[in-house]
This record gives sequence, structure tokens and C-alpha cells, in this order.
Amino acid sequence: MRISWIHLIAMLAASQLQAQGWIEPPQNVMNFAVHREQSVISVTVEGRLARIEVEEWFRNDGPRMAEGTYFYPLSGEASFQSFSLFQGDQELRGETMDANQARAIYEEIVRTRRDPALIELAGNGLIRARVFPINPGERRKITLRYSQLLTREGDAMLFRYLATRASGPLAGGSQSVIDRDSRVSFTLRAPAELYSNPFSPTHGITTDRSGDQLVVRTDRSLDGNMSLFLPLASETVGISMVTHRPAGEDGYFMLTLSPGERSGESVPRDVTVVLDVSGSMSGAKISQARAAIHQVLGTLSTQDRFRLIAFSNSVRQQSGQYLNVAPRNLRRAADWIDGLTADGGTNINDALIEAFRIDSPDSRLPIVLFLTDGLPTVGVQNVADISRNIADERGAARVFSFGVGYDVNTDLLDEMGTTGRGSTHYVEPGEDIEMVVGAIARKISHPVLGDLAITAAPGELFEIYPATLPDLFSGEELIVFGRFRGTGTGQLTIEGSRNSRVEEFASQVRLPRESSSNGFIPRLWAARKLGWMAGQLRQNPGNSELREEIRTLALRHGLLSEFTSYLVQEPEAQFATAPVDATAPPPARPMSIRAERARANGFRGAGSASGAAAVQSSANQGAMREARSLMDLDAAEESFDDKREGNSIRRVFGRIFQLNGEMWEDVDRKQDNPVITIEPFSSAYFLLLRIGPEYANILGEFEQVTLGGERINLEIREGGITDMDQAAVERLVRRLRGR
Repeated sequence: MRISWIHLIAMLAASQLQAQGWIEPPQNVMNFAVHREQSVISVTVEGRLARIEVEEWFRNDGPRMAEGTYFYPLSGEASFQSFSLFQGDQELRGETMDANQARAIYEEIVRTRRDPALIELAGNGLIRARVFPINPGERRKITLRYSQLLTREGDAMLFRYLATRASGPLAGGSQSVIDRDSRVSFTLRAPAELYSNPFSPTHGITTDRSGDQLVVRTDRSLDGNMSLFLPLASETVGISMVTHRPAGEDGYFMLTLSPGERSGESVPRDVTVVLDVSGSMSGAKISQARAAIHQVLGTLSTQDRFRLIAFSNSVRQQSGQYLNVAPRNLRRAADWIDGLTADGGTNINDALIEAFRIDSPDSRLPIVLFLTDGLPTVGVQNVADISRNIADERGAARVFSFGVGYDVNTDLLDEMGTTGRGSTHYVEPGEDIEMVVGAIARKISHPVLGDLAITAAPGELFEIYPATLPDLFSGEELIVFGRFRGTGTGQLTIEGSRNSRVEEFASQVRLPRESSSNGFIPRLWAARKLGWMAGQLRQNPGNSELREEIRTLALRHGLLSEFTSYLVQEPEAQFATAPVDATAPPPARPMSIRAERARANGFRGAGSASGAAAVQSSANQGAMREARSLMDLDAAEESFDDKREGNSIRRVFGRIFQLNGEMWEDVDRKQDNPVITIEPFSSAYFLLLRIGPEYANILGEFEQVTLGGERINLEIREGGITDMDQAAVERLVRRLRGR
């Protein structure tokens, strides 16, 4: 049976449920049935200090009285304040251990269970308390209070929360704490006047300002380690940079620009709205489009100017020049919009030429919102010619294009957004045009800086995405991902223009030699790059080198690509990758789920620019190019495939593993590499994790696994080496890292 591997990965990830603390049973206890029902995490920020309170409810669902030890991991930044364990009105005291003291406990639990789920916690502190006996059916509340210092990252404070995975069956058939359907709620409160808009690259969050309080909550039950940035309130643009650097490699960075209060002064705009009123826009489409333009007019400030253009066979405009935002002009514009009817063909080229005809002064930002539901059928119809005209005539205009339905040319619309330093959005059948256009109009209503560029850094920054930095808008952080070489601390300088003048902003940043924190960055960087490369390949589908680079990047970071089909075949078949080729005959073997659906929707490969599959492809690429968080990336990937069942593929920390018998195999390993085999949970195993801590995240997911390295492959399986001296393990780690 073939499966959709991205949804399989999601199901498998969900099966290893997240926990905060857990209750560990005594050794050799069978059928331990104490389960966590609920966790409530409350964080209060006071200056540099975060005070954390965790309330957890446990229940004994077994037939016998149960007792055990409560463990709670503390991140490296945490400093112990107090711990309280309640049994009725009775409060018990626990003990705390630093990372060195805790390591032996973590390792012993892992060794006893023969379950690697906790090895990633080595290097963190630990709270431990003996739990009084819990009677059958009894519910017990544990309350934990502690504090940790926030990390300063440029002009932002970073709060990290460490979550652990609960295991399933333990050695001997007993059970550890399993979350089942328990919910983990998270709330952080901070002084509203000290911070601008928080953001998280790991989780979806909602933010409310209530009086003097800033309240941040997760959109759903907290799942996995959390990073939350609190940009400091500033009159200027705030800059923060966090990094991740695997040993022996170039580093990755996430750069965030947060508009401050003074920087929130808007740049005056010249807004041109271009609406397709061809016959295909009749009915609900034209009604929604009219409402969308009314929304756009509602986002204009008194310093803005506007123009309205409609096109079908020919082009007509409400005014031959920009109009000031005055009540009389807005009333006339509204009447003109309400009078638009849908009829005729689609003259896209002439509409664009008219949109770019009037130049704006340097002190104003020209913005074009272009909405169409069809292919060019009147006038210039060759997409390459229209694209050249956009490049020649656009000037300084930022172009935001909207494709309605499936009968649009995605190559052309994507070119508008990319060349026009804006973005492209697709409104699929059944979606509300007004909502999509209105959301973008509000987002870009207050530009504060344009023509952004990084002008200085302590090391070399390269492979930056977006490749051309977009404009900075008030109320919206600009997030940039890239790579770096070199080490050191120094000034990172950003330059931008506002009202014909150049402004410069700087912050102190550090580029480390090695850093295992912020492990979410490489995958988000790879998603941005993949989305950019996929767009390049659509313009040049015959570029085999680019196609192979896409395949390699997607495979290494466990990402989906419209141009790479991940085939999961029968158990005896091999895991393979195969590019979609518009000229190749249909394969003899079954296609991947995504390829089957694409063909059913009329997708003919990279050369096809219209149809349902082409629209979905462009939308997915756009979502990956603009992914700001792991949640954004997951949402973009969910639309690739239909959900199927299966259990032979997993994506773990940027790598893809396939189950072969009882072994999970890194599909990107070098087949010609020599292999060294180590016994799981042996002394050699734990020594490897101390010397190469970056492998804990991967080995923590599997009991038996083959992991690809640069110069050697590593097998963790029964019958391997049990004892190695430190020098031998250091040589092994160097070969894994490619040194």
C-alpha cells in the first residue's frame, strides 16, 4: 500500500505525545497507569526575569495504588525558585539538579526503558520529587514554580520553553506517562509598554493588549520546544538575529526587523487598483471583487493617493490621474466601482501598461493591486512579452497580484509578484475574494521603510531569502533567513529609504563557531530557498542542475517539492525520488499520490502554467517562500497530499528515514561510506551523545537506526560495539561531521 508520507509523518509525530513533567514508576512495576490529564503553563515577565508556573493534573486509571517519582526538565537558562507538590492540602518539597547531576539520571532512565525518548534532555537541569501513593481513580495536582532569565538577542528578548516527549511502553511491559488527549495551555504576560508585537518561529500565537498587559497565548495545545521573541519597544527599527551552526558547517541565521513607534510613521502611497471585469468575472466573483476594492479604499490614509482601473477587451479608468483621499473623491470612486459589470475578453498587457504609466515621486511608494481570473485573450497574449513589459515599465512600483480561480497563468502572476517586489496570492473556487484582497490591503496599509539592504555584518552573510528584501510595514515583523561564514561579534547594519531619505539601523550580533540551539532555522531557511528555486525552475524547466539541487535540498531537510515526487511503494520496494518530467512517458510503476492528483487535475509538468494543479503548485511555492514559522511550513505542506495511512517513513530534524525491517535508515546516507555499529544504550552510545550532542535529537527518535555522515555512516543496533574510549569516539564524531 502506498501512502502520503507528509501526513504519515504528522501522525507519527502526534503519536509521540508531548509532556511537561512525567511520573516515572519504580523499576519492574507492571501496568503502571498514571496519566497526565492537563497542563497549564503561566509565564509572567518582570524585567529580564520570566517567572513560570506549571500546574499539572495526573490520574491513576489503574486498579492498584500507584507511586513513583515526578521529573521535570529545566532548560539551561532556568534558575530554581520553588517547587510545590500538593496531595490535598499537604505540600511536599522536591530537589533540583544541574545538568551534570541530571545526566546520569536521564541516561539510567533511557537505559532501563531501552527507550531513547529522553536522551535529548541530557545537558539540561532536572527537578525530582517523590510522589505519594495515588489511589485508583484518584486525581493529583502538581504545581511547579521556577524562574529563568530571558536571553537578549539584539533588540528582542527570547523566551524558551523546554518540552519533553512522553514514551510509550517501558521495558518489561509497564507504561510511562502518556498524554492521551490532554491539553497543554500556555499563557505569557508582560508589560505592554516594554514590548512591540511578539512572534514565534515555532508555534502559532495570538496576542492581546489589555490595559498595561501584553498577553500571549498559543493557538493550540503546546507541542514541542517553544521559542518566543519579545521585541523591545523602540522608536526606531528593532533588529534581532539568532543563529544555528552545526559543527564543521556554515551557519544559519534568522534576522527579524521590528518596526518601532517612530518608524511606524507611514510612507505616503500611490495605490493603483486594477480589476479584471471580463465576462468570466460575472456573478459572485464581480460582487466580491467590488467589495474587496471598497475595503482597499478603506485602508487609505489622508496622505495617500489612488487610481482605479478596470479592463476587459479594453482598459478604462475612473480617473486619468492619482486622486487625493478626500470624501468627495471616495464617494465618486465607490459609485464607479458599484457600476462595474463583467463582459468581454481579458487584455492583461494593456491594463498593466496603464497601471505603470504615471510615475510617482521618490517621496511616495507606488503600489499596484492587480486582480484577474483569466488568461490573456485580447491584445498581447504571449506571456514572455507581457513579462518583459512588466520589467520595462514597472519602475519603482510594488506589485501584488491576485489570481482568482484556476484559469489563470501562474507564471505571469508569479512574475508580477517577484519582479514587482510584492507577492502573489491565489483565490481558489469557493474562497472569498474580498477576504483575501482585504487582508493583504490591510497588511500593506502603512509602509515605513523601502529599498532595504544589509550593508554590514561581522561575518559573510549569503544565500539570503527573500533574495530581494521586501518593504517593512507597520505592525508586521520582517523575517529573513540566510547562511553565514566566519565568527565574531560586531554590528549588523540595515539601510532603508523613507520619504526620499536614507535611514540606517544597527544592532550588535554574534556569529558563533558552533551552536546547537535554534534548530528550527535550517528547515525554514531551506523552505525559503526551495520556494525560490521552484519558481526559477518553472521559468526554465529544462535546467537539470537546478532540478537536482531542488531534489537534494528537499531530501536533506525533509521538505516537499512540486518538482520532486517522493515514492513510497510496497514494503519490498525501495524509497526513491523522481522528478516530474513534462516530456517523459507515464511511468510503468504507480505514481506518487501527489503526481496522481496532479495528473487528474490536468497538470502536465513544470511547463504547465494554468489549471488547478498549477495554481496549487504556485500557492504552495509562495507559502514556502514566505514561511515565517514551523507552523506556516506545516500548513503549506498539508495541502500537497491526501491523507493516507502507513508507518514506514518519518521526517526527523531535517532528515528522512525509511523503515527497513526493524531498522530506520537515513535515505540520504552515502552508500559507499564505511559503517560503524554501536549497541543502543551502551556506554559507547552515551559517550557518543556527550561528544556529539547534535545527534541526540535524531537518535532520540529511534532505538535502531542508520544515520548518514560525511565520511562514515553510523548504525545503532543490537550486536554493536558496547565500549569505546574517548579518543575513538572523538575520531568517529569528526568523521561523521566530515572533518
